[in-house]
Amino acid sequence: MIAITIILLVVFFAVMIGVGIYSRRQASDVNGFVLGGRSVGPWLTAFAFGTSYFSAVIFVGYAGQFGWQFGLASTWAGLGNAFIGSLLAWNILGRRTRIMTQHIDAKTMPDFFGKRFGSTPLKVVASLIVFVFLIPYTASLYNGLSSLFGLVFDIPYWVVILIMAVLTGFYVIFGGYMATAINDFIQGIIMLVGIVAVILAVLSQNEGLLAATQKLSAVPAEGWTGGAYTSFFGPDPVFLLFVVLLTSLGTWGLPQMVGKFYAIKSEKDIQKGTIISTVFAIIVAGGCYFLGGFGRLYADKISFTANGKPLFDSIVPTMLSTLSPVIIAVVIVLVLSASMSTLSSLVLTSSSTFTLDVIKPASKKEMSDKKQVFIMRIFIVFFIIVSAVIAVFKDANPGVTFIAQMMGVSWGGLAGAFLAPYLLGLYWKKVTKASVVVCFIWGTGLAITQFIISMAGVNVAAWGPFFGLMFKTSLHSGVFAMVGGLIIVPIVSLLTPKMKKETVDEIFNCYEEKVTVTRKVSLED
Repeated sequence: MIAITIILLVVFFAVMIGVGIYSRRQASDVNGFVLGGRSVGPWLTAFAFGTSYFSAVIFVGYAGQFGWQFGLASTWAGLGNAFIGSLLAWNILGRRTRIMTQHIDAKTMPDFFGKRFGSTPLKVVASLIVFVFLIPYTASLYNGLSSLFGLVFDIPYWVVILIMAVLTGFYVIFGGYMATAINDFIQGIIMLVGIVAVILAVLSQNEGLLAATQKLSAVPAEGWTGGAYTSFFGPDPVFLLFVVLLTSLGTWGLPQMVGKFYAIKSEKDIQKGTIISTVFAIIVAGGCYFLGGFGRLYADKISFTANGKPLFDSIVPTMLSTLSPVIIAVVIVLVLSASMSTLSSLVLTSSSTFTLDVIKPASKKEMSDKKQVFIMRIFIVFFIIVSAVIAVFKDANPGVTFIAQMMGVSWGGLAGAFLAPYLLGLYWKKVTKASVVVCFIWGTGLAITQFIISMAGVNVAAWGPFFGLMFKTSLHSGVFAMVGGLIIVPIVSLLTPKMKKETVDEIFNCYEEKVTVTRKVSLED
């Protein structure tokens, strides 16, 4: 087993490094380093979107946790990720994002807010929100690696983190966005093959799909006489809905996801990318949650806490521990691929945002492209080091719960702050600067409140049904933040001073520009 895994890892590492070196020529200026020259094709963009979306967190953590809680109904989360988080995101955001960001020359999401609403302070605040909330999210990507590597190697967790951090840093620093996109494509192929192989192996181990489903249907659940974990919506449909909404709709407000649309090459590529990204999500996300749905069949083997709750990160590794050495080797490369692809996207987003939206505006001297790229590379190193240190510290001090809680609220905080003003800012001329500020406060405020509640162990049930539901978990508060933002931005925009009509019209004129297309694309009037 060790020999097979080492061979696969050596080949994998060599390819990642080779891609970084190959892509270095396209990362010499800011546009090339951050956006790949806005000339990235549909396959690379779609896979970059998908691999940034799905990390080891979904394969090890979410698949185990929600599979345990909902059974086979957890597959709805994966399908939501495919059709809401991918298909609808590409159709609703893709084209408009590409057109407007090129027109106003925005390279990051905070840069978009600054130029769309004519406010440098808004850009700086948005970049600080990205900085604060992306770091704990980045650190969470290392979760689950130790348990999987422990199936084969007897090495300390910090060594695994170091290897992943150094390798990811190498190819991102050398090749920028293009190296990330090419490696994401390779890593995405590994993820597709790996998840299919694992599902088939687990089902085969349980005597096939029908037998495994029959066994799962016999597992008891509170309030059910049987079949809870094979039912259509599972034992807790309301909580399942919150999971689907946060993990699917939340991507619309995440800078590392939306940024993929900035770089795509053409209209035809958007159409292809939409299909590719959706199919990728169906297989990877749907497959992960479907696999996790059988986790209760291993209840006699997984680890539990002192109060009898399962350690969710141990469920999927336990399911894999009895598989063949080849499958385990593939899984280790799969999880490493998923983690590295998302890590590379996050650190590139963080470094480019902080450099272009904070450092550059604060600089009194004009900064050349070469200097900006150099600073971004410095910050890539910084973000990778910080996230790795947090991950190691968290593992060495499991009693320090604030890190885990911060990781839990980071996704909801980002999506709650950015989703509504970004989406509406692409479509509606009347969105005001004040409404964006209020939404930033709303999204981050709910996330911070959730963090304090979780840390203090407050019993929110005593706050009444509405607030009790809102702050029940970070998933609940995240959904309320996103949906609330979609209500707050229009209301505040109608009550606050509008931007100058001439300025807004000039920005939106990019959508009205006349272009010539072939008859097969558009029928004659």
